[in-house]
Amino acid sequence: MKLIIGLGNPGDKYKNNRHNVGHIVLDALASRMVNGQWLMDNKLHSLIINHQPLAILAKPISFMNESGKFVKKLVEQYKLDTPNLWVIHDDLDIPLGSYKIQKGKGPKLHNGINSIERELGTDDFWRVRVGVDNRPERLGGEPSFAKATEGKEYVLQDFEDSEIRSRDRVVKQVVKELLAINY
Repeated sequence: MKLIIGLGNPGDKYKNNRHNVGHIVLDALASRMVNGQWLMDNKLHSLIINHQPLAILAKPISFMNESGKFVKKLVEQYKLDTPNLWVIHDDLDIPLGSYKIQKGKGPKLHNGINSIERELGTDDFWRVRVGVDNRPERLGGEPSFAKATEGKEYVLQDFEDSEIRSRDRVVKQVVKELLAINY
């Protein structure tokens, strides 16, 4: 059985943030896999779709930087080995419209992933790294504002209308690959 987690921040304020692309992908995956509803599990601080024996889908209701505590509780609850853990998250090291699926490799800096590694004591799990960086300075252009946008600030901004099409295309690609890999 797989545990597939989509990282993000809770609440409507963050729903369309770049940092919540893990939730966006997981919602798309859930709609293709099951006809179930997300159920709140207060003990595990998460929204869960239990689709055993294939997979458990989970979204934390805690903030991104505290993801490790949530993930550890889920791994322990379902007695999973970390190689069966899949974490979907945003990645500023990858441009918008691209993604990577890698085991044990993550972005240069991601506080949610760092929290998970710290709590589990290992990096032996799968990462679905969804690119969200579309800043002009990253693309070799001139920023449209005086100072380059810091990563921490940038990921907490909503996707712009011009970015939605690229985001939705990569979400479909990721879901298709996850279904092919895991089912």
